[in-house]
Amino acid sequence: MTAPVRRAGVFAALCTLAFAVPLGGPVLGAALAAVVVLGAVAVTDGPLFDLLAYPGDYEAGRLYGLITFVLAAATLGVIAVVESMPIAIFVGTVLLVGYGNLADRLGRIWTDSDVLLVAAFCSGATLAAVVGQAGTRAIADGTVEGLEAALPTMIFLAASGALLAALLRDVLFVQDDPVVMLAVGLLGWLLAELEPALSLTGLEILAALVVTVLLGYASYALETASIAGMLTGILLGLLTIVLGGYGWFIVLISFFAIGGLSSKYRYEEKEELGVAEDNDGARGSGNVLGNAAVAIAAVLGYAASSASLLPTDLEPTLFLFAFAGAVATAMSDTLSSEIGSVFDEPRLITTLERVEPGTDGGVTWQGEVAGIVGATVVAAISYALFPAVSTVGAAIIVAAGIVGMTVDSLLGATLEGSVLGNQGVNFLATLSGALCCALLVLSLALLG
Repeated sequence: MTAPVRRAGVFAALCTLAFAVPLGGPVLGAALAAVVVLGAVAVTDGPLFDLLAYPGDYEAGRLYGLITFVLAAATLGVIAVVESMPIAIFVGTVLLVGYGNLADRLGRIWTDSDVLLVAAFCSGATLAAVVGQAGTRAIADGTVEGLEAALPTMIFLAASGALLAALLRDVLFVQDDPVVMLAVGLLGWLLAELEPALSLTGLEILAALVVTVLLGYASYALETASIAGMLTGILLGLLTIVLGGYGWFIVLISFFAIGGLSSKYRYEEKEELGVAEDNDGARGSGNVLGNAAVAIAAVLGYAASSASLLPTDLEPTLFLFAFAGAVATAMSDTLSSEIGSVFDEPRLITTLERVEPGTDGGVTWQGEVAGIVGATVVAAISYALFPAVSTVGAAIIVAAGIVGMTVDSLLGATLEGSVLGNQGVNFLATLSGALCCALLVLSLALLG
């Protein structure tokens, strides 16, 4: 057994001590955490130090990796005791990180495939998180009755946390597990507050996982997404299906599919012009989040409104149109840039002067047409899937997509590079499309 596997095994065993909180209360949990931290401070060399030390700990001569890991878990525990975070989320999160790492380390004995290692981490983390939540609920209730009814929610929370943890591990470092733990815990807390909006059965949750994982892997296999981009897409897809529905997911996946394929359009020419996406067009997590963050916020708003966590006069339908407006913008902007960039003589949107291909804020008429077609596709899908989207509503979605695409070009010509990065521009553009769509619908409703 390798040193990293042994260390991960010890860390996982220590994570199991999180059950001390539901078993003996926060005082016992705090006492155990204090003992572990004091022990980590006292051990500065020897076999035990070698067992628990991360590579960076040797230079400092302290087990800072273990200390920060325990402090992160203790912070989540304090939040769970003082605030409304369920104890089950705290225990499930700690076990998720610990046993997910162990599964990853065990997987490295047999394979070096990035996809298989991510699958090993997510599988081990999800299972551990479900066991943590179920065990905590059983301890609190004194019985295992009722766990079956809660299983779909536990699976959803565990899988969402595992995907976020895998994503953060891909873009950070293994030593950043404390950051991963805190982020996963906060996500679990947020999603737990939306539990009244969750109505899917266990089989439906599993089906959603299978669908999103298969499509995510397809995007990776087709080289339209990196590992981080694949994980981000799977997580966002899962949240969209569970909190919105398959109709919402179809709208979102239409952007990922069409937008991803458009990056391959005349790729060699784009490379020669210097306007091609990096990594052979495979989109990373930053690109996915920049284009989809507003849409996912709309999904969360819809779920919160449906669960009566927002003011009752805030219609859930507004979040649907905000979602469609954001996706229409993302689709319009992506098609406009990916298709329009291969045509000569783009003009700067602010002055209409001719600029070099790839210049921020440069537009072509071919790209503008492609963008309008992209917004129309999103509007047509929304019209077909949602009864709330009438013909007028579909026209509003198209208009919102065009507005968002134009805002993206204007920001590119004025602020990109000096104030904003590409992902920041994408975020603000999709936000403008979402707000435009929701406000136009609200205005029509008030006038009617």
